[in-house]
Amino acid sequence: MIKRKFTVLSPWQLDSLDSTGKKLLFLFCGHYFHRTFIYGIRTKGKPMPCRIVISAFIFCTLNGYLQGYSLIYCTRYDDDWTSEIRFISGVLLFLMGLTINIHSDYLLLCLRKSSENIYFIPQGGLFEYVSGANYFGEIVEWFGYALATCTFPAFVFAIFTAIYLGFRAHQHHRYYVQKFDDYPKSRKFLIPFII
Repeated sequence: MIKRKFTVLSPWQLDSLDSTGKKLLFLFCGHYFHRTFIYGIRTKGKPMPCRIVISAFIFCTLNGYLQGYSLIYCTRYDDDWTSEIRFISGVLLFLMGLTINIHSDYLLLCLRKSSENIYFIPQGGLFEYVSGANYFGEIVEWFGYALATCTFPAFVFAIFTAIYLGFRAHQHHRYYVQKFDDYPKSRKFLIPFII
């Protein structure tokens, strides 16, 4: 019989955040700190439509609330959870995905000059294998996070992210194939060598 290393609490057992929960919440907030402040400041191109900004704000607020509530009030990790393979592999996957995401975003940002709205074929990194390298990185990130937390909201978020970003990667891939005659034929849209 496998001993559980974490406990899902019912609402009447509310408690404060343990040290493992703080580490996991730090990963979650770290992604959004980068996405909001670092990436947001460096982004060039046309302004984002208001409806997209508002819908993104609402989604991130609700998702952040669910992830935080789950970690703060509903889950308690044993002291040795951070030495468990689920936690370690989840954090490593998260960091690998974050690295892929940041590097891919950097390559995309380098393609555009300050005021241009011209598209170029992305090159370098995982863009040699897939059209949506930045999306692939983010999907890996959130599945790593879900594995490290082992919470229902984290797994739902990872699945939603995979579906939404997979769809966007497919759209981008179709656009590149239609727009550029010399677009690499071997390049997949999301997962290297597979799809």
